[in-house]
Amino acid sequence: MITDPPRAEGFELRALSEADAPDLLALFSDPEVCAFMDIEPLETEFEALDIIDWAEAQAAQGLGVRWGVRRAGEGRLIGTVGFNRIERSRGRWGEIAYDLARDQWGRGVMSTLLPAIIARGFADFGLLRLEAMVTVGNERSCALLRRMGFQQEGVLARRGYWKGQAWDQLVFARLAD
Repeated sequence: MITDPPRAEGFELRALSEADAPDLLALFSDPEVCAFMDIEPLETEFEALDIIDWAEAQAAQGLGVRWGVRRAGEGRLIGTVGFNRIERSRGRWGEIAYDLARDQWGRGVMSTLLPAIIARGFADFGLLRLEAMVTVGNERSCALLRRMGFQQEGVLARRGYWKGQAWDQLVFARLAD
């Protein structure tokens, strides 16, 4: 099943649910966490519920999945990781995405989780290609993806428009072995 989370030493992953709304609000209310994202910092729990509804709809349709991330034995949601999109009808690719609470930056969280996410995409979902879209300027994310074996394929000029301006997006990809 698409929502079954991969295992990663020291972490618990599970599909986002309504119970995660307070923690998701705390995560996405931080302007620095949202700096390179296509959303404004959240102000209400209803906005967090909208994100959860989107994630649940993606999973129900088999189009993607987003897991909440917690350190093993701790209750607080510290981030999310998963696939914003999984394409199986006209290709075999998925777009990975992730975010993390600022107090967790630089602590190896995504370096630990992404190998399990990558393996899930290739082995369990049968994907041939994984992509990640990174907003220009997000150097930490670019460095992480390079460490995970992704290569930058190009720049999509003005691909996004949010927060009142156009944003260039870097395309990173990793192919199945």
